[in-house]
Amino acid sequence: MTSHTPTGASRHYVLAAGGTGGHLIPAFALAAELHARGHHVALITDERGAAIPGKPDFLTAHVLPAGRFGKNPLGWPAGISAVLEGRAMALRLFEAFAPSAVVGFGGYPALPALLAATAVKLPSIVHEQNAVLGRVNRLLAGRVDAIATSYDKVDRLKPKHAHKVRLTGNPVRAEVLSLRDKDFPAFTEESLLRILVTGGSQGARVLSEVVPDGLAMLPPALRQRLQVTQQCRAEDLETVRARYANHDIPAELGTYFEDMHERLADAHLFIGRAGASTIAELTAVGRPAILIPLPIATDDHQAVNTREMVKAGGARMIRQDAFQPKELAKQIQAMAMNPASLANAAHCAFNCGRPDAAKDLADLVESMSGIDLMDVIRVGEGAHRAAQATTRPQAATRKAAKDAVNQGSDA
Repeated sequence: MTSHTPTGASRHYVLAAGGTGGHLIPAFALAAELHARGHHVALITDERGAAIPGKPDFLTAHVLPAGRFGKNPLGWPAGISAVLEGRAMALRLFEAFAPSAVVGFGGYPALPALLAATAVKLPSIVHEQNAVLGRVNRLLAGRVDAIATSYDKVDRLKPKHAHKVRLTGNPVRAEVLSLRDKDFPAFTEESLLRILVTGGSQGARVLSEVVPDGLAMLPPALRQRLQVTQQCRAEDLETVRARYANHDIPAELGTYFEDMHERLADAHLFIGRAGASTIAELTAVGRPAILIPLPIATDDHQAVNTREMVKAGGARMIRQDAFQPKELAKQIQAMAMNPASLANAAHCAFNCGRPDAAKDLADLVESMSGIDLMDVIRVGEGAHRAAQATTRPQAATRKAAKDAVNQGSDA
């Protein structure tokens, strides 16, 4: 893509994301790219999103009620009320900030902002990080102007919305992207095999239970060369440390590593979950992986996320019900016993990367926002509609909020 913004044309953009790092990491990356192009960017998020680290200093965060809809219908009225309250607050922000476009990154924290944007006909985009279109993005697909995707094939995307789709990829952190120009670490039959293990807050326990014992089952020629870095839950830390000590396997353990990108740069093999940001970073850097999808992920999207990387030869996928020490050892042997096989898998992973994702998404955002901020007539009209909508939510928006209830819980 090529940028559609003339030199010196500064605009305002609102990004809506929250709930998890999977939504916020690409939002932060897009914000950095738009900021570098001279634009002003604001973030709409929820309380959980505001607490996630990594937000650029220039990015002002506005915390809005998002509303969540669980399986218990008794909680739905409160969820609808929160969505409508968030929508009204978003409209007031739009009136003051006068954005040229609004970009949502999925999840219920994006819903109020996108409902507000479509109500006043602001250019709107949703970005889907996963290989399955999330529930909120499915709800909004018919309303927004464009759907940015991270994969060439995205499940649960209706054919009638195909004309809105633009493949951009999933933006990753700049410090990770900078590693793309570095070679895969040298790996020979004598060198250390450095393994990086992470699972996130929901997934670390099963990895803590299986990985140490699986590594212990490797042939001595491979086991004696292991160097492990593993992220664990705080409550699992001492148990995992004892397991590695009993197996005489060197391992550095921690609940959080601030220099995770540097550890990824040194790793020969990654073992962990298949979240969208994880796969985007693995493919950006070119690191082979053994992926264990989170079984409770909505629409089984983590398993679908592995499809492209596995097909290319850059990863192997093990379902959690089959994730046992013996199976893990088997898959590691298949990838690492021959140094050339591991290097080839790294190359295959690298070929799946979309390093220009932030730039391509920024180009799309600029192309959808053909309104100059100096066009006060259009901004004034939008502000007038926003003021009316703030005091009296439209019936269509109430219907959309109820539709969100029927869609179920957050993606």
